[in-house]
Amino acid sequence: MKHDFTAAAEAFCSQLGIRYPVIGGAMYPCSNPELTAAVSEAGGIGILQPISLTYVHGHDYREGIRLMQKLTDKPIGMNALIEKSSKKYQQRMSAWVDIALEEGLRFFVTSLGKPDWVAERVHAVGGLVYHDVTEMKWARIGLDNGADGLICVNNRAGGHAGAGSMRELYEELQGLGVPLVCAGGVGDAAGLREALACGYAACQLGTRFIASRECRASDSYKQAVVDAQEDDIVLSERVTGIPVSVINTDFIRRQGTRMGWFARRMLSGRRTKHWMRVFYGLKSIWQLKRSSLDEKGEKDYWQAGKSVAAIDSIETCETIMQRLVAAEVDTE
Repeated sequence: MKHDFTAAAEAFCSQLGIRYPVIGGAMYPCSNPELTAAVSEAGGIGILQPISLTYVHGHDYREGIRLMQKLTDKPIGMNALIEKSSKKYQQRMSAWVDIALEEGLRFFVTSLGKPDWVAERVHAVGGLVYHDVTEMKWARIGLDNGADGLICVNNRAGGHAGAGSMRELYEELQGLGVPLVCAGGVGDAAGLREALACGYAACQLGTRFIASRECRASDSYKQAVVDAQEDDIVLSERVTGIPVSVINTDFIRRQGTRMGWFARRMLSGRRTKHWMRVFYGLKSIWQLKRSSLDEKGEKDYWQAGKSVAAIDSIETCETIMQRLVAAEVDTE
């Protein structure tokens, strides 16, 4: 079978050494090593999420990478959250990047900061760095600090979504002269085809791979993704202090989506903003881990994007990938 992708998508696949222009986005807490490896084995590239790998799923970081490499000999990538929080966190992320490079990883997705130090290390061994952005301001910061491409997070994404649509974001960033990856709203072949036709080089999917056999999220969470429709996705400020896309479950409705007056006041203060962010960060790490793996579904705090509208089954990553690229197959 020949896969008739666009020139931009073919170039992206060739550059990364993968078969299909699909990235399995890093997800906290859903990125277990079996899922990451399965996306790569199916022809895309899975991106490991270090905190998920270690804190949620209990692996030593280096050994977790080696486990993935036993499950697939295809390329895998790493997500580096490079925000300037505590010194201890920065040291840990720096060590994680170095270990990933030592273990042969050559594709990195950076988020929440300047990727200069990551790009310097990755470029030294011939690797690539793509940076998460939601608008031109962050795109310029990423490119000025060594990014080779951009992950363009639109308003249909799960987690921390952007403000612009798929097409609006592409129109805004297309003149920058680097590959652009669509992140948000793609859950089936029609969505992938639309994004590539728009001009994107690839698509990053997260929500679709939650509803996979290899994902270790609870069955309740997976079924909620299958059952949800676009209107069931709402923005909640109560996870991290920044609006996050979640499924509007009973728990969300009881708790509400707006942060309280005290939290809002603390986040607006110059001296208190940092500590409030730290509090929200620790709270969300614990809360999302607990709710996403809880088979009872008692605290259904589940992140998801609007691509849920296109998801109607829980399948293996191989089946998901083949369905995604089916519309691009030329059988001549």
